[in-house]
Formats: sequence, C-alpha cells, structure tokens
Amino acid sequence: MDELWYTRCPVPTATGIAADRGWLAGEFAADGITVRSLQDVPAEVAADHHYTHALDGLIREGGNVPALWARSRGEATRLIALTWIEERQSVLVRADSGLRAPEQLRGLRLAVPVHPIAIDFWQAMALHGLAGALSLAGLGLDDARLVRVPGSAEGQWEGELAALRDGLVDAVYVKGALAVEAAQRYGAVVGIDLDAAPDRRARVNNGTPRPITVHQGLLDEQPELVARFLAVLLEAADWAREHPAGLARILGAETGAGAVGVAGAYRADTGQNLRLDLSEERLGLLEQQERFLRAHGFLPEPVDVRSWADHRPLARARELLAERRAAIS
Repeated sequence: MDELWYTRCPVPTATGIAADRGWLAGEFAADGITVRSLQDVPAEVAADHHYTHALDGLIREGGNVPALWARSRGEATRLIALTWIEERQSVLVRADSGLRAPEQLRGLRLAVPVHPIAIDFWQAMALHGLAGALSLAGLGLDDARLVRVPGSAEGQWEGELAALRDGLVDAVYVKGALAVEAAQRYGAVVGIDLDAAPDRRARVNNGTPRPITVHQGLLDEQPELVARFLAVLLEAADWAREHPAGLARILGAETGAGAVGVAGAYRADTGQNLRLDLSEERLGLLEQQERFLRAHGFLPEPVDVRSWADHRPLARARELLAERRAAIS
C-alpha cells in the first residue's frame, strides 16, 4: 500500500488536529505511504467520496448523516470510533420576536433548508435540531409549521437566515462557529440555546455524536495501519487538552471562522472532549439519530449501529499508544 486517504468535516476533529500537527504524514512516512486529504485535491479527484465513502483506502471523520446514509446504501464501511463535541446548537429568531422558550415554537414557521445534493444533511440537521428544541416543551415537529427554504450554495444557513430576516419564517436552527458569525450579520439572536438543555439527547444531530468510519476492505487488509491511524488521533485528542490556544487556532483554520465565531461556538472545555470511544452511551445516541433519519426518509434501509461498530481497531490503537509511551518513559 502506498497511499492512504483521510477526510474530515470543517469542524473540531482529532483528524484535523493530527493533520495540522503533521502527525499523520509522519506516522506513515517510513512505510512509504503517502497520506492524502480529500480536502486538498481537486474536486474531480475527490469526487463525492466524503459523502459516499466509495474509496477503499479512506478513513473518514465527519457528520453522521452521510456516514449512516452510505452504510444504508450498502457501502461496506465500519464504525471504529465516535466523538461528541458541543458546537453551539441553537434556534435563532429575530431580535424583536420575544421568543425565548421552546413552548413558544408551537404553531410558528420553522425553516427547513433544501439543497439539491445526494444526501441533504443540511435539511436533516435542521429537522433534528428543531425537533430537539420542540422536545424540550414536550412538542414535536407536527406542532409547528415547517417551511421549505432554498438553501444557499455555500450552505451555512445563509438561505434560512435571509428568510428569517425577510419575515418568511419565524425561527432557524443553526450550529457551529460560522453560524455565530452569520447570526451577527443578519441581526438574529438566540431564542433557544440547545446547549443549555441538561439532557444531551436534545442535541443529537449530524455532529453529535460524530463517527470515524473506515472501508471494510482497508480494515481487512491493513488492520494494523488503521489502528496506527487511530493511535495518532488519540494523541491528537490528548494534545488538544493541554493546548487550548493551539486548539483555538486550529479550529479557526478548520471551520473558516474568526476568533469571535470560534469563541462563541466552542466551550472552554472543548479540548477535554475530543476523546474517541465506542461507549454504550454514544452508540445509543447514534441509534437515536439513525431512527430519526430513517423516520424522515433520509435512509433507504435501516442501519444496525451495534453490528456496524467494530471495537477492535480502537482497542488496538490504545494498546499501541500505551506501548509507545511506555517505551519513551
């Protein structure tokens, strides 16, 4: 094997940190393996592999909507780790709306973006985010009016926020650093802060929990390579805990947001929460997401999350990391 691919979303990821630090390239250089990112090659080379995972030598850390969709369509992937990063999920409203409680969403017009892409993860995010907000008052999506809004080509809620500004909808779900900046541009304010909900099930969405997946072929042929990749990500997560300033810089580069957006979207303890695991809790939260996506037509077939998960690569990665640290000490 002479080439290994990885891909990650423009959000906090252990993969993004490891890539920034040069650790992924360094890990496999002695093997003669070139480590390449889909984000660094022309579109015609990257194709739509970030969403379909139809590339044998690919390890992906990103949103769970495309990952579940690819598996649902029959792509031979395996789930090898999950992270959970709080990313400022909220429902935005106009400044003069007076909306500050989830029960006030009843009967209102809620924006649902529509994008002409194979798997509309933007729409899935909005639906589940709004459902999460409504659930805080014991309500469901049927208790509000869902308004389809053309999503902007760039994504990032521009279409929905324009509709909010123009009075076409009453509330918009958003997430992340760029959403903080976009809200300021459009004069929108937080009506419901999902991060404040004590039950994290209200925040289950595309990035919570966030999966790391690998193609079955790569795992079968190169299990030690996959474990070594994960060991580097474990190191990256540990580094993030000790270097908050460095992490903030990387988050700005990964998300494309400025300091205000990063500070507004990510908690001070973000570096403490990049750990990788396949705990029962996180698998259960991903099952919640799978049920929601299937119920709303985003998945052509069910995905058995427990069977999809393979615990061996992460267990081996932890062994490798412990061995390396013991050798150094």
